[in-house]
Order: sequence, then C-alpha cells, then structure tokens
Amino acid sequence: MKVAYVQMEPAFLDPERNYSKAEKLIGEAVKEGAKLVVLPELFDTGYNFESRDEVGEVAGQIPDGPTTEFLVELAREKEVFIVAGTAEKDERGNLYNSAVIVGPVGWGYIGKYRKVHLFNREKLFFRPGNLGFHVFNIGMAKVGVMICFDWFFPESARTLALKGAEIIAHPSNLVMPYAPRAMPIRALENRVYTITANRVGEERGLRFIGKSTIASPKAEVLAMGSEENEEVAVVEIDPSLARDKRLNELNDVFKDRRPQYYVL
Repeated sequence: MKVAYVQMEPAFLDPERNYSKAEKLIGEAVKEGAKLVVLPELFDTGYNFESRDEVGEVAGQIPDGPTTEFLVELAREKEVFIVAGTAEKDERGNLYNSAVIVGPVGWGYIGKYRKVHLFNREKLFFRPGNLGFHVFNIGMAKVGVMICFDWFFPESARTLALKGAEIIAHPSNLVMPYAPRAMPIRALENRVYTITANRVGEERGLRFIGKSTIASPKAEVLAMGSEENEEVAVVEIDPSLARDKRLNELNDVFKDRRPQYYVL
C-alpha cells in the first residue's frame, strides 16, 4: 500500500482556509496512489494560542463538528483514509488536542485519539487525553495514532505496537529538533512503520521545523520533508513486514521482552 504525509503551514485561526489547503495537498497524494494520508497536529486551527477562549472559538466536536465532517466528506470523495490533528471541544466544553481517523465510502468516521502527553503551554488550554492509545484496523493495515510530544515517551509507541499497530500515524507540530532522528528508532524498536506529518512556518514567534518523516521497521528513512516548504511525500510500504518481530532465528523483539523486570 502507499502512504503519505502532508507537510503544510496552517493559517492561524482560519479553519476554512486550512480545509482548502489540506484538500489540495491530499489530492496530490491521492494522485500518486496514497491510500493513507497523515496531516499535521491541529492542521485546521494553528497552534500557538494565547488563551483558552481563543482555542474554544475554533475547536469543534468529534464527530459532529465541522472539521470531522469535512474530513469524512473528503475521504469519501478521494477514496482515502486520513489521520488528522484537530482541536476538540466535548459536550461539556472541555478542550482536547485530538486526532481523528476517517475513511472512504463504507468507513466514514472511524475513531479519535486525545493527546496524552501535552507539551509546554498546551497545558494551559487542553486537558490531557483520557482515551488511552488505540489501534484502528483499516483493512489493509492496523493503524495506531499518537500526537507530536507523545514521541518523547517510548511507552506511547510501544503500547500501540503491543496492541497490534503496523503503522503509527503521528500528526505533529514539532519545534524541537530531535524527533526526526528519534522516530526511526521508535520504528526500529517496535518493528513498525511510522508516519510523522509535521508543519512548517512561524506563528507568533514560534518556528516549526518541518522534516516530516516516514520510517520503516528497520529504521530506514523512506521520506523526509524540507524544513520550510509545504509538500507531500508518498511511499510504498509492506505492512506484513511490521507483523514480523523477529530479528534473527533466535530473537524476537516482543517475545524476548521480560516485563517482570520492568518494574520500579
């Protein structure tokens, strides 16, 4: 199957403009045969908020809000699965840094993930995720979802892999330079594919690093974006490779685990 990341510069507090940009870039990925496309964290709203009220003005419910409805319709039209980061407001007004996964006809809205590990000032606006880490079976592959700073905690990717993820979709708004180097290691230690979709540009003085990355279960960098440009990368992968956790005849990265000793 072919998978893709979309690296883009969201317009701050302008969802409609971001919908148009995402539609164009996803269209480019689909023309190249992509069946799964990952968009950045908070692709629809931008990131560097100043107040909770500011977030609340652009956040929407999942799945009944405008962003999820847009993504469901786009996935149906383009016949593609999409993972995208968005600002969520629940029925009680709580705000979450979330991601949704949607699919083509017959799938529609599939599920959501709420970011577990909040970074820096996100803690001023969002509640920590309370849904845990989930893996979504899209038929051709099993997809786990985590968001941006979750990468810093190896337990995030390991939990998804232990739950059967063959691909980890990783919507991001990265500002620290480490993740593009670390994600191939996350892929290697769990024997999975990872798709990090980062954003570019500067927002209220905060610069994002780009370098969206697709990595293989052998830590190969299959695609990496630039530091500044909006772009799409499409890569062909083989999910069956992520089902084989053997390193050699005697070592299996999961069977060799010794959880009884991983305690404090």
